[in-house]
Amino acid sequence: MRVFVWICLMACFLMTASAFAQRGAADPLTGTWTGDWGPTPNDRNNVTVQLKWDGKALTGTVNPGPNAVALQKSTFNSKSGAVHMEADAKAPGGRTVHYLIDGKVDRNTMTGSWNHDNRNGDFKITKN
Repeated sequence: MRVFVWICLMACFLMTASAFAQRGAADPLTGTWTGDWGPTPNDRNNVTVQLKWDGKALTGTVNPGPNAVALQKSTFNSKSGAVHMEADAKAPGGRTVHYLIDGKVDRNTMTGSWNHDNRNGDFKITKN
């Protein structure tokens, strides 16, 4: 009888662990990501990105706070890990700068490139 109870407890434990693992794998994006971006290895800017993925739509905010920038036209391909994001930020003088951002998620790290106007660079952020 003890062996049977032990086997049942282990089966319940394994099913619970499997469910939690699948839940984490199903949503690799939702959460806060921090890192940096810039045009060169020496010219970097700190960045915080809050992402929410509901299995279909990707939404988020860059640098949450009073000067937050909302992500637009964002997509995520869960099979390839490819992420596409667009954002409009206000530049000094009130001009709007449209950013195009493409990245790839590998576990808890996203790396990729960005561009706007005639500037471009790369980024690396890590999920906290």
